[in-house]
Amino acid sequence: MQLNTRSPPIDKTYRLIGFKPNINRSYRKKLLSFGFTRGIEFTILRVAPLGDPIEVRLRGFSVTLRKDELDTLIAVEKQTECNDCTSCH
Repeated sequence: MQLNTRSPPIDKTYRLIGFKPNINRSYRKKLLSFGFTRGIEFTILRVAPLGDPIEVRLRGFSVTLRKDELDTLIAVEKQTECNDCTSCH
């Protein structure tokens, strides 16, 4: 299941697959410097009452992103159990 930025569920963990092609190059560099690299897992911690911004935790620290910024990520929900598939390895 892919990341739903309209109403992301709290305490769900996602694995970053990559970035959408239309992302601004300088903003992509900024996200990379924050630790948003391919394969990293991040968790939705909090969502503001109106749905924007969204706080995520990765690599032991929290980052707050706007919906449109989070929407530039291609991420899938982390599987609780691996069924020997190749998509999570």
